Amino acid sequence: MNPLTLYRRRLIPDECILLKDDKIVSQNDSIVITRWDTLNPKAQFQYGASCYFLKEGFKVSKFYRSDGSLFCWYCDIMQYDYDAAANTLVATDLLADVIIQPDGTVKVVDLDELADAFEQGLLSASALKTALRQLNHLLSLIYENQFRLLQNELDSLGL
Repeated sequence: MNPLTLYRRRLIPDECILLKDDKIVSQNDSIVITRWDTLNPKAQFQYGASCYFLKEGFKVSKFYRSDGSLFCWYCDIMQYDYDAAANTLVATDLLADVIIQPDGTVKVVDLDELADAFEQGLLSASALKTALRQLNHLLSLIYENQFRLLQNELDSLGL
C-alpha cells in the first residue's frame, strides 16, 4: 500500500494544499502524527508537530520557535475525509481554533470566521453544529485538566 498522503483544506480562503513536506511519524485508526516546517515562514515560530485526532475531529499542534522553545499549543477543529482506495486524508479546517500558551492561558479564536463561512454557504448547518460540538468537547478536556492526554501523543514521541 502507498504511504498516506495528507492534504490541508481551508474554507477561507478556499484552498487545498498537499502537505508534501510533512513527515508522518506515527499513524493508526485513531491518530496521525506529523512533524513539519512552516509552509510560510513566520518570525514567531518555525516548525512543529501535529496530532490529527481522527475520531474527535480536531488537530493538536505544538509550535516551536527557531531556538527549540515552545511557542504554543494550537488546536484546530477539523473534518477528516479519508479515501481508502487512494490512501489520502483531507483535513478540512473548520475555522474555530484554541490556542494554549506555555503559561496555560487559553484563547478561543476565529469564531467569527466560522459564522462567516456558514453565512457564505461554505459550511452546512450540520457541519456548523458538528464543529461547535467538537469545539465544546476540546474545551471540556482543557477545562477539566485533561488536555495532558492529548499532549501525551506528541510528548511521548519526543515531539
